[in-house]
Amino acid sequence: MPDHYFTSAPESAHEARSFRAVFAGRVLAFDTDAGVFSKQHVDPGSELLCRALPDTLSGDVLDMGCGWGAMTVMTLARFPHVRMTMADVNARALALAAANVEKNRMQAEAVLSDGFAQVEGLFDAVITNPPIRAGKAVIYKMFEDAKAHLKPGGALYLVIRKQQGAPSALRFLKSIYARAEVLAREGGYWIMRCDKAQETEEDGGTDDV
Repeated sequence: MPDHYFTSAPESAHEARSFRAVFAGRVLAFDTDAGVFSKQHVDPGSELLCRALPDTLSGDVLDMGCGWGAMTVMTLARFPHVRMTMADVNARALALAAANVEKNRMQAEAVLSDGFAQVEGLFDAVITNPPIRAGKAVIYKMFEDAKAHLKPGGALYLVIRKQQGAPSALRFLKSIYARAEVLAREGGYWIMRCDKAQETEEDGGTDDV
């Protein structure tokens, strides 16, 4: 049986390939392999998410479930001064991500982690193309854990296809974040932004719902 892209140690026979993609006015080079998500091209949902990120993106950014690094590299192409961290449970994918960051003359920290288990620190933004095939329980926990790893006022950005549960995911996100909205819709993909509340000065707490 083929490995899922969220397998920690894929056993699929290697099938290395290389391709280029244009994003944010740059020609980006990527290497991929079997046992990873979207091994033949940049996933259109991932590209749409990176195009929808606000021009004000700055600070510390985490690419959760980074795969072979497409969103990390595209984010750095648009925002070269952000401090990127990329995390994935798939060791093969994470090694490719690290190599692709270096190949495009960029820098990012790579963390091998099952969800947020090994991720340390807080971030101004978390971006993710969640592993839908892992199931709702897994990805909804990921959304909750993302909130815990955001700085006050930080935001989660994610992409889900409408037919893969975007409307129900949006309802769930609205129940746990101070605000959740759709930034873009294209080709069946929904790009969502979920804001964590700012801390209040009076009590040092948050206004989170």
